Amino acid sequence: MGFAVSDELLGTVVPIVVYWIYSGMYMCLGSFENYRLHSKSDEEEKNLVSKLTVVKGVLFQQLLQAAVAILLFTATGGHAGASSQQPSSFIVLASQFVTAMLVMDTWQYFLHRYFHENKFLYRHLHSRHHRLVVPYAFGALYNHPLEGLLLDTVGGALSFMLSGMSPRTSIYFFSFATIKTVDDHCGLILPGNPLHIFFRNNSAYHDVHHQLYGSKYNFSQPFFVMWDRILGTYMPYSLEKRAEGGFEARPTKEFKED
Repeated sequence: MGFAVSDELLGTVVPIVVYWIYSGMYMCLGSFENYRLHSKSDEEEKNLVSKLTVVKGVLFQQLLQAAVAILLFTATGGHAGASSQQPSSFIVLASQFVTAMLVMDTWQYFLHRYFHENKFLYRHLHSRHHRLVVPYAFGALYNHPLEGLLLDTVGGALSFMLSGMSPRTSIYFFSFATIKTVDDHCGLILPGNPLHIFFRNNSAYHDVHHQLYGSKYNFSQPFFVMWDRILGTYMPYSLEKRAEGGFEARPTKEFKED
């Protein structure tokens, strides 16, 4: 039993450590203007919250979510809908990962979209995240604490339970989901980035959503774009080079005219 509890704790703590390590790597790369979706001056001028405030907000949210996750594991014994045994088959592991990804994407799409469509929830909860008009890596989880619990903690719990993955598998899944979320907010287009090769939902895709013209589009996160395509909230864009260096995600002509 002690071994299983250790895995459950690691599934909560390891993604937090991964978040800050991965964010730090991206912030270092952000000094290279040729990789950026926005210039440094745009980041400083357009964002409505200081980086110190963002750091404090993210740390508070992570501590709160970790406490809630540990309480949930303690209350359920860590086996609510999940397997305590580590599967040896790669096919089983892959199917659990894909199932968890689909569950998380479905939960986050509909809740994220509702946060935008409900004016009260947007004003009092989700608008905090959109104070970062120019996203950057360690701002990925800068949310209202209640939104973080609903979107990430509940979404993560559903992914864990419905996929049937073991606590040890969840360490890898939630670490991967964290890396993907940080990448989506990093504001960089890096050559050869495997996440951009395998996923259409990437930093440029999510950057469009953070702009005023894209706030009613591209709700999907963090893996696939299927719900946006199915439900008509997909905004196509082209990736253009900026004269001063770097890139810009530009909506197609028909969306510009809207």
